[in-house]
Amino acid sequence: MNILLVSATYLEIEPLLLQFQLEQEVNQKLKRYTYNKHKIDVLIPGVGMTCTAYWMGKTLNSKIYDVAINLGIAGSFNENIKIGETVNIISDQISEIGAEDGDSFLSTTDLGFTEEELPLKLLQDNSIINSLTKVSAITVNTTHGNDTSIQKIKERFNPQVESMEGAAFFYACLLEEITCAQIRTISNKVERRNKDNWDIPLAVKNLCDTGLKIIQAL
Repeated sequence: MNILLVSATYLEIEPLLLQFQLEQEVNQKLKRYTYNKHKIDVLIPGVGMTCTAYWMGKTLNSKIYDVAINLGIAGSFNENIKIGETVNIISDQISEIGAEDGDSFLSTTDLGFTEEELPLKLLQDNSIINSLTKVSAITVNTTHGNDTSIQKIKERFNPQVESMEGAAFFYACLLEEITCAQIRTISNKVERRNKDNWDIPLAVKNLCDTGLKIIQAL
């Protein structure tokens, strides 16, 4: 299969890439690997929606992929989703695009600019992905770390996890009609910022272990 693997940073998937054979450095963000019979392009666009949108567009414009997989770490709003758990994100939205109306927030759907839900071609024929908990997510420019804003975003969207890139990845795959999956491992709870409570090494390990199993199951 021709696979596009997307991660915001090298750190998040470094252990996984050590399992692959590097074939070519296409540009500053894209490297080409092989693993078993798969050809895997690895895109490291950088943190945030803008970087992801630009580099996804540039990459998808030049090659056709059988599947695109976004691997990354994330924060969890849900007490039942523990640090170190890997989840399958099946819906995502950009939480900050909209308008304020006094104390209320109007999404682009509320404003009549977008449809309620767009149909993604999610990767489902994969035993590893199917074993993961399915969750909904929001994509943000600023990760939540204030009690008031956390409560407001819970009331507004009731998200289970948040990232800074997921919705941009999904949108590119949606428009290009590419089968896709967004797989994330929880590194921290969404709460007032306290890095002592984070476990990024555990999240990276579990993410990469799961990512390898997903590719082996393709």
